[in-house]
Amino acid sequence: MKRQARQKSEHLNFIQGLVSGAIAGGTLLYARRNAKQRIQDQAFLATQKMGPATPATKQIPTIYVHGFRGGDYTTNKMVLSAQEATHAETYLKAIVDWKGRLSFEGTWSAGPNPLIQLVFSDKWMPTAQIVNWLDIALPKLKALFGFSEYNAVGHSLGATALVMAEMRNYGHPEFPKLNKLVLVAGPFDGVVAFGDWPNVNRLNHRGRPIIMNPRYLQMLLNRKKFPSNVSVLNIYGNVGDASNTDKYISVISAKSVRYLLAPIVKTFKEVEIWGQNAEHSKMHDNDNVLAMINHFLFGHQA
Repeated sequence: MKRQARQKSEHLNFIQGLVSGAIAGGTLLYARRNAKQRIQDQAFLATQKMGPATPATKQIPTIYVHGFRGGDYTTNKMVLSAQEATHAETYLKAIVDWKGRLSFEGTWSAGPNPLIQLVFSDKWMPTAQIVNWLDIALPKLKALFGFSEYNAVGHSLGATALVMAEMRNYGHPEFPKLNKLVLVAGPFDGVVAFGDWPNVNRLNHRGRPIIMNPRYLQMLLNRKKFPSNVSVLNIYGNVGDASNTDKYISVISAKSVRYLLAPIVKTFKEVEIWGQNAEHSKMHDNDNVLAMINHFLFGHQA
């Protein structure tokens, strides 16, 4: 009983945080217009400090994006496992403050697969605000470090935001070209008790969810704006109880991205993680998940 009460309390806190983040996120939107010049200044200072990259081969960095209430601790194991897989000696942490300004820790790698851990200093933010920050940060990282293509790994709302950012920036010449995309525990059609309910929604014979929330409808209407020359890996969790969820995201919500992207992209692969370690907040540290991600991104090197 105590365990059930604790789980209910944790879930309630998560949902309440989403609501608070959505409200607070509206106050951040005004900063977007002026943030580009601020980041340009920060990028110039960073260039003077770290020096421009002078790689011997073409670089395709991998950018790790956390979700609501996340931080560097969300993607730490992902980045460290990628370091081992690519034999990289270092990685770069790019920190985005609430005004959209960039600062840096760590070092840019001159190898073919640099790693960038993108961290939002204000972690109480809705998906729309993450998209706004991606709109600003990705072109500036491209300009600063000279890459034209990138891979991305998104957890939770970070996964949804990456999909939406690509649709919004379709054909934008300053936005880097997406090469490979990993989606981990993404809430594409709602969060449990917040736009989605366990075992209520379902997918029809074509894979389309019967119930579609406004964000999903928005992505559906814009799915042809998602770049076609992309390989996608979608990983979702099922803790194995009667709810068919990872405790926060239903299997249906996580799988609904297939209907959006599979007809558009070059390849689309989907994997279900089952059991206790498939819980939403454990997925990003799950050894099996990490191995799948690294094989998908760097299989020729691992």
